[in-house]
Amino acid sequence: MSAAGQQVSQGASELSIDDATELGVDRLAGFADCVFAFAMTLLVLSLTVPTASVRLLPALVRQWPQLLGYLMSFAFIGGLWMAHAHLTQLMKRADTVAYGLSLLMLLFVAVLPFSTQLMVTHITGPDVEGAVLIYGINFLLASLMLSVLMIYVSEEPAMMIDNVADAALKSIYRQRWISIVVATIAVVVAIVAPLVAVALYIVETVLLLALPMLSVRRHRLRRASEG
Repeated sequence: MSAAGQQVSQGASELSIDDATELGVDRLAGFADCVFAFAMTLLVLSLTVPTASVRLLPALVRQWPQLLGYLMSFAFIGGLWMAHAHLTQLMKRADTVAYGLSLLMLLFVAVLPFSTQLMVTHITGPDVEGAVLIYGINFLLASLMLSVLMIYVSEEPAMMIDNVADAALKSIYRQRWISIVVATIAVVVAIVAPLVAVALYIVETVLLLALPMLSVRRHRLRRASEG
């Protein structure tokens, strides 16, 4: 075979390998959206409707742990979903590694309704430290895996729409380290002061909701200034 033929054959082989590892962003985003939505829906199952034989307001007040857990986890998953949606919006392609990292993140998202129910059930019991700790670890791992996914994608410029998108993504995951540090501190605090850890989880949730919105606004302003 001639040198030109060998080059053509090698190029075709490399192309086929790239085609085999390259996957669509739509499937990545669509599957993640389904898992996020399902996990958020499952959270409401921890809430019960008081019977007609009891006073309504006192019965609802007695459910304060369940209400707190529902609101906190719903907002947390919502924050992850917003950040993941922004990530996929900045991507033009994905690969098997990105799919795998996204699945690992969704693994921890899907188990969050269980860890939430575990925490709210034991928050007033003797095992509150363990329940809050397990919830915090779940909380931390889900957030951490999303950041790992963002870092991986940002290190693969071919996956990004353009240089502005690449810069925007790097800005997002740098900001996310603030919330990850808070979550890590909360996990440690949960061992000795579980209720303080719950307060830190709430702070973490606020950060996860606020940071994606701030990043989107900065991204839009940057695109407008360059346009």
